[in-house]
Amino acid sequence: MAERNDSPTERRRELLAGMRATLPLMAGVIPFGIIFGAMSVAGGIPAGIAGAMSAFVFAGSAQLIAAGLLSSGAGIVVVITTTFFVNLRHNLYAATLAPHVGNLPQRWLLALAFWLTDETYLVVIRRYAQHDRSPYKHWFHLGSALTMYGSWQVSTWLGIWAGGSIPNPAGWGLDFALPATFIGMLVPLIRGRSMLVCVTVAGALSLALNTLPNQFGMVIAVCAGALAGSLTQ
Repeated sequence: MAERNDSPTERRRELLAGMRATLPLMAGVIPFGIIFGAMSVAGGIPAGIAGAMSAFVFAGSAQLIAAGLLSSGAGIVVVITTTFFVNLRHNLYAATLAPHVGNLPQRWLLALAFWLTDETYLVVIRRYAQHDRSPYKHWFHLGSALTMYGSWQVSTWLGIWAGGSIPNPAGWGLDFALPATFIGMLVPLIRGRSMLVCVTVAGALSLALNTLPNQFGMVIAVCAGALAGSLTQ
């Protein structure tokens, strides 16, 4: 997608709009980042490693699951397999975003792919779906992504500091912010029978199989939900 050099104001406007659209979601992201940082150091993961996970992995749910598995002594194969299945949803995000970003230069695609999160997807897919002909919607995408990335780094280090100062960080109850945020994001996107079946099956199984070790219940729920949704299309 070619960019016009004479429209810095429009690019800046899109960038700031993406940031503003993402700010309300920080109510769920910041507590989640704090929980990750605190649980990581409380579980014996060095602060530098926990900070590096947020900086270079930048996948909140996968990071939290990996931290829990590593703290419990799970093997690296279990950690990789579990986080792989948890993050399969990003393939679906990428498939729906591809028609909107396919013409961008490679440097843009690499950056936006790395910074893609559930929250950013929620706000940017709505912007891309709007029918105006702005050639700078990817700047809106960038604004959302940078807001998410910055807040995740800050909240992770707040959690790392708090985890070394306050016992039993998991007992704060802040972890409820994550499922509440996901539910709030998911419900408006449920359209059609197949999506409803997918969500219902995955949600029911994740609750029923919650006691399975090493988050295997979540892996089964993700696979079963996707299969059920595909079969009902």
